[in-house]
Amino acid sequence: MPDMHNSPRLLIVLSLMLAAVVACDRGKAPETPAAAGAPGAVSPEPGEAPLDEGPVELNDVSEVTADYVIGISFPPSAMKYPGLAAELKRYADDARADLMQAVAARSPEETGSMYDLSLTFTQVTDTPLVFAIAADGSSYTGGAHGSPLLARFVWLPGENRRLRAADLIAEGEGWDAVSSMVRERLHTALSQRLDADDLEPAERSRMMRDAGRMIDDGTGPEAENYSEFEPVTGADGRVTAIRFVFPPYQVGPYSDGEQVVELPTELLLPHIVPEYRKLFADL
Repeated sequence: MPDMHNSPRLLIVLSLMLAAVVACDRGKAPETPAAAGAPGAVSPEPGEAPLDEGPVELNDVSEVTADYVIGISFPPSAMKYPGLAAELKRYADDARADLMQAVAARSPEETGSMYDLSLTFTQVTDTPLVFAIAADGSSYTGGAHGSPLLARFVWLPGENRRLRAADLIAEGEGWDAVSSMVRERLHTALSQRLDADDLEPAERSRMMRDAGRMIDDGTGPEAENYSEFEPVTGADGRVTAIRFVFPPYQVGPYSDGEQVVELPTELLLPHIVPEYRKLFADL
C-alpha cells in the first residue's frame, strides 16, 4: 500500500473524487450563462437581435506562405467609431475567407502565380457630420488578373450609423436625375479618352458603342448602382459634393480601371432626402 504522506498525486485524485461525490449529493447544478457559450455570454432569445459583442480590434495583417500572400491595413482613425470598425472588419474578414476558400480548392497540380489578397482602408473624410473610409485592393486567385475590391463606408457620428445611397436619395425622380447626370459625364469622359487614343474612325465607333453600352447598363436609376460614394467636404465640415466611385467592369472594361463621377451640391441638393440636407453646404 502506498504511503499517502509521500504521494501528493494520490491526494489530489482523492480530493477530486470527494468533490465529485459532494456535487452528486447536491443534485445537478443549474446551467450558468457560460455553459451555453463563451464565458459570461448570454444567448439571445429566438428572434432577437444578436447581443453587442463590444468593440472590435482592427489589426493590420501581413501573412506570407508558400501558397498565398495577404496584406491588409487600417488607418488608426478607423477605431473612432466601434460600429464602423465592425463593418470594416467584416468586409476584410469576408475578403480573406474568399481567398482561403480558393486556396483550399486549388488543385495540387496547378502551377503558376501565387494567390494573394491586398486590401487597404484609407480615411477620406473626417468631420463632426460625416466620417468616411475607402477600401481598395484586389484578390488574385488565378487568371489574367486579380478581382478588384472596392467599397466605401460613410458614417454619421451624430446618429452612430452608416449612411447608404438608398438613404440619401429617395427612389423615383431623384435617382433618375442622378443617373442622367452620371451617364452624361461618363460618356463625355469616354469620348475624350478615345479622342486621345487617335483611333481609326471605325475602331473608335466600335469602342464608343461597346463601352457606352456598359455605361448605360451600370448606371441605371437604382440605388445599388451608386452604393460606393464619398462625401467631399468644405472647411466648415459640410458636404460640397458627392463622389460616386465605380469599380472596373461596372461602367467600362477592366483596362479602364476605377471610374469616378463627382456631382456638386447645387445639382444634388434638390434630390436629397430632407432629413439629410443638413449635411450639405448652404447654397
